[in-house]
Order: sequence, then structure tokens, then C-alpha cells
Amino acid sequence: MQNMTHVAGGKDDFQLVTHLTLTGSQVEIGRALTEEARRLGWAPTPADPIVNRARRAWFERHWPQHHARMDGAAAALGLDPDQDELALDGLNYIPEGSGCSALWIPPSAASDGHGRVGRNYDFFPWTTSEVMGAAPGPNELPMASRPYVITTVPDEGLASTVITMNDLDGCMDGVNSAGLAVMLLVADFASAAPPETVAPQVGVGSVQLPRFLLDTCENVEQAKQALLGAKQYDHGLPLHYLVADANGKAFVWERGRDGSEHIVEFGDGPLCVTNHLLHRHPDPMDLPEDTEGSFFSFGRLRTLHERSKGVTMSADDLRESLRAVQQAENPDLPFRTLWTTIFDTADRTLSVRFHLGDGRGYSEELLFPASAR
Repeated sequence: MQNMTHVAGGKDDFQLVTHLTLTGSQVEIGRALTEEARRLGWAPTPADPIVNRARRAWFERHWPQHHARMDGAAAALGLDPDQDELALDGLNYIPEGSGCSALWIPPSAASDGHGRVGRNYDFFPWTTSEVMGAAPGPNELPMASRPYVITTVPDEGLASTVITMNDLDGCMDGVNSAGLAVMLLVADFASAAPPETVAPQVGVGSVQLPRFLLDTCENVEQAKQALLGAKQYDHGLPLHYLVADANGKAFVWERGRDGSEHIVEFGDGPLCVTNHLLHRHPDPMDLPEDTEGSFFSFGRLRTLHERSKGVTMSADDLRESLRAVQQAENPDLPFRTLWTTIFDTADRTLSVRFHLGDGRGYSEELLFPASAR
């Protein structure tokens, strides 16, 4: 079953937000996602047959939910699911990448005992042409202007609600019915480089990784094992991920510049994340000064740390902390906070407000459960 509604914004606003709810088997969910992606202009991309065969085998072994949804994609396209020439995932309709700030408040530091994560999703308010240094085309929309909130309730397994800017089978952040919350942030602006290739590889891509965890894990310990056992790639834009659960645990997953894997934890206390590698700068009281290329990452983390250390915080306190590091509506600055999300891991919900445009403010805060059941 499929249900689609517009939940925020309109034709005159910067963002028009769609909520898509899908139920049924993973094959049926994959078919519906592919049909929606095709409506938005997506088409399967040619792939190296040897790599593509290995990709499908990896998904079948490590991420069977995604493998089944690819079978649904094949059905939507009238293709043999075992063909090797076309990649049947990566349902992206606008480019990837973001800044961002996030703050985890564990149950022990929450006024009502609910663990919560808040995050600002920061991105360019420009068209793809403008990002590439050209003039926008006729009627070209900003690349982040049509986000989706997607709730999937499979017949078997974990339900989830995710927010995605650009990829219907990936996500920027989400929460599942077990109370696991996952969000991505740029990890290291200094080392980011244009990709040499965007061809899909074997393993989990950067925007697939949050959904991989939401599909396969119920808690932080399972997520750590899944990440350590997964093959990952990022096409030159290093990301890190904040993962939190309903048991009050949280960590940040990131990879070093040498490819080393790091699980960053700060015990039973708040965990602040912005856009630099935490394993290289673990002490929030001893951070470098920001440079032109750091996108205020160190300053934003200092602000979040100062507001959260040693205090009890309510959900509204968390919202105020995120507003303190929200991107200003300054025409000389290239980023905006396009949405702000509050995840309640105890209630298995996310609430979010979307940027409607400079001078228009934000939508009312919308509440979504992980499961539509």
C-alpha cells in the first residue's frame, strides 16, 4: 500500500515536502520507491557487470532488505533482477552532500528521561548549475527544494521513518521502530575532494549507510558490529554518523584519512558533532580556531558543548541549542539550515521543521512515528 501527501511548504516556498508511506513486502516497497523515482526523472545507470554482480551478492548476504527492494526495482522496470549491466539502486534525483550540527542528550541528562538527538541539516540553497559554477537553467529548482519524509512498514522486520534530500533508497537521517536513530554529517571539509568516479561500488554508499543500519539493527551494539563488518565507500566526501538508541547509548562512527575506522563515545553524557573528525579533536575544550575552510565547525561544537555540559535539558532546551548554531539568512553565506530534526529514541519518533525560504522562516514542527502501524 502506498500513501503520498504534501506535508510542508508550497509552490511559492523554498521547500515543498512530501511524506511517502509504504507498506507490504520489501519487494513491493522497492517497486513503489522505483516508480516514484522514475516519476522524478531517475533512470538506472550502466554498471560494470563484474562489480554489479558482486554488489548484489554483498547485499544478499549483508543487507537482504535492500536486495529485496532491488528485486522490486527490477519488477518496476521490467528487467531481470539477475542482470548485471544496470545498477537498480541509487534512486537519487538531486546531488549529495551537507554541513550540519548534531547534539545527543542521553536519558540521564534529559528532564523527562527520554534520550534525544537534535540535528540541523545545512546545505546550499542553490540549483545544481549554480553549485557547479554556472547560471541556473530555465525553471531549474534548487537541488534541496523537494525533500521526502519516507515511512516504510514492511511485512517483516523493522519499520522506519527517514528524511532524504536526494535519494529515495538512502537517507540523511531517520529512526526505526526499535528506537535506533541515525544521521549523517560531513566529517572532514579539509580533505573533501571531487569524486573521480560516481559509479556504484561493492558495499554501502554514504547515503545508504543510515538506512542500512535502520533496516538491520535495533541498538547501538548491533550497529557497531554492522559497521565494523560492512564494506563502505564515500566517493571523496567523507561523512561521519551519529547513532543513538532507546537504551540511552550513542556513538559517532567515522573513518580517518588513512581509512582507519573509529567509534567515538563520551560515556553517559551529551555528544556533540559538527563537521570535523572527532577522533582527531576529542576534547571540546581544546579545539583549533576556525579557518575559511572549516565552515565554523569548531565554533559550532564549542557552542553546543557549552550549552549542554553538566545540565539537565528538556526537548525545548535542545531546540534552543540548535537554533544557536543555525545558519543565518545571510546572502553572503553559501549555506542554510534546511531542516531541524528532533529524534526521541524512547518514543520512536522524529519531529522536524523545514526551511520555507529567506524571510519566510520555517514550517510548523511536524511529528512522525517510526512506524505507521
